[in-house]
Amino acid sequence: MSNPCSCGTEYASRLYHQHLIMKHKGTIVFAAAAVLTLSSCGGTSHMISNYNVAQTTLHLSRENFRVVGNVEGSAHATYVFGIGGVSRRAVRENAIADMYRNAHLTGAQAVTNVTTTVKTRFYLFWWEHDFIASGQIIEFTE
Repeated sequence: MSNPCSCGTEYASRLYHQHLIMKHKGTIVFAAAAVLTLSSCGGTSHMISNYNVAQTTLHLSRENFRVVGNVEGSAHATYVFGIGGVSRRAVRENAIADMYRNAHLTGAQAVTNVTTTVKTRFYLFWWEHDFIASGQIIEFTE
């Protein structure tokens, strides 16, 4: 014999679940907003090229140079709602310029093997870009 009230218990169960959802709707919305606000994303990329301010050609085919050391420069930009800072290209160029300033080149020295690393952090409406340029200082012996 089937229970004639089985439909009523299903209906009561659905009403109870809807009541729970409505009761905790504010908590669910607050939790979702907190997760979106406090979460972030990040990424890193590397750009390798040979930047040379003087635009001279270096012939490194024979051992007529020695590596003096390494040099590094950095630049930072912050954007809120996409506004602020300068373009990514300008920030990269500022990092490279900072690297050349830190090199203190003298005589027959040059910077080669320049690598630019970009670290990007993203928060809901806030972006940060850190550019780090690094290279090797070489000195010509002949």
